[in-house]
Amino acid sequence: QVRLVESGGGLVQPGDSLRLSCAASGLTLRRYAVAWFRQASGKEREFVAGITSNGATPYANSVKGRFTIFRDNAQNTVYLRMNSLKPEDTADYYCAASYRTLTTSTDGFDFWGQGTQVTVAS
Repeated sequence: QVRLVESGGGLVQPGDSLRLSCAASGLTLRRYAVAWFRQASGKEREFVAGITSNGATPYANSVKGRFTIFRDNAQNTVYLRMNSLKPEDTADYYCAASYRTLTTSTDGFDFWGQGTQVTVAS
């Protein structure tokens, strides 16, 4: 059974940092395209960052230069390091994995985690 479990969310102040984790079981993440999406209250789920099986890492423009996605193959975990957090980064963050080519569309993913909440407020 495939499971993706996110953790690391919380309440932080503007300018702070967080590291989100996406731990997988039942599949080997390095063989998949993996992405982080987020969904703010009342908004659609949006692509944040992704990592392909060969290590390419595209980012949404809104997080480029602040967020970093990386993978620890030994831990079978994908991380999202978030620096210089802003109130507009507040959302539920989800990781997703796909057998197919990395896409920014939610339709392109086969497995999803349950999400972790990030709140940025002073």
